[in-house]
Amino acid sequence: MALFDGIPYRLYAGSETRFIVHLALCGLGFLLAVITFVVQVISPAPYGKHENKEAKWGPPIPQRLGHMLSDALPGVVLFVLVFFFYGYQRGYANYTFLALFLAHYVQRGIVHPLMMRYRNAVVPLGITLGGFGPNCLYHFINADFIGSADYDDNFYYDPRFILGILLFVAGYIINRWADWKLRSLRNIKGDSSHFPEEEQGSTGYYIPYGGMFELVTCPNYFGELVEWLGWTIATWSLAGLVWTLFSAATFIPRSRHNHAWYKQQFEMYPPNRKALIPCLL
Repeated sequence: MALFDGIPYRLYAGSETRFIVHLALCGLGFLLAVITFVVQVISPAPYGKHENKEAKWGPPIPQRLGHMLSDALPGVVLFVLVFFFYGYQRGYANYTFLALFLAHYVQRGIVHPLMMRYRNAVVPLGITLGGFGPNCLYHFINADFIGSADYDDNFYYDPRFILGILLFVAGYIINRWADWKLRSLRNIKGDSSHFPEEEQGSTGYYIPYGGMFELVTCPNYFGELVEWLGWTIATWSLAGLVWTLFSAATFIPRSRHNHAWYKQQFEMYPPNRKALIPCLL
């Protein structure tokens, strides 16, 4: 078999209308990714360390609930419903992709909010809705795709499937480790004696060290971007590609803003760290 030879699946056989709708939604997803990138390059999303308390983004809701609504509702509930009730293919590849997606979003949308120690107990409803809307679009088209794509019987040894799965797993491990590391810094609960003076920030933040943090400021974003790159390659789909582009449109400007913020906060911030991609960006 030639490397990356041909399309390894049949999609929406006998339903030209459904295929056109899928392409249109993917086009909308691409457009939204471009808009998101431009907007976030100009100004970072107003949450976390970039929160603008003067801006009015709606009534406050519990931070944990906000993350569950924006991530778990579309990433777990909607995804499963679309896969089982809108899709119609039930091969090993379809279930493998379902398991990968749920592995990320059960962790991201349920476990992470329950375990994370948030600095702010509440988040504006508008911020939650700002994540919920795009997630519904991208998760619908990806669930629709993997629930409807009829993959070749021998796709399990296709280089795209193997490489994509390996990248997804590697990115998942990096993402989970980085989140754990950031959470562990918050266990200190204001006891700055654990850190040298130059590693303490005036806003309750500290310089993280170890692992991927030696290379980039935001290894959590890097890990998730690797996940979705693996997803795109493994599924070999336009739906996966536009989701990865949207993720990059969020992670690239966000990590650059975070990187600049840390350099401003900490005079001794490691000068060789990049923002998102080791040695490059």
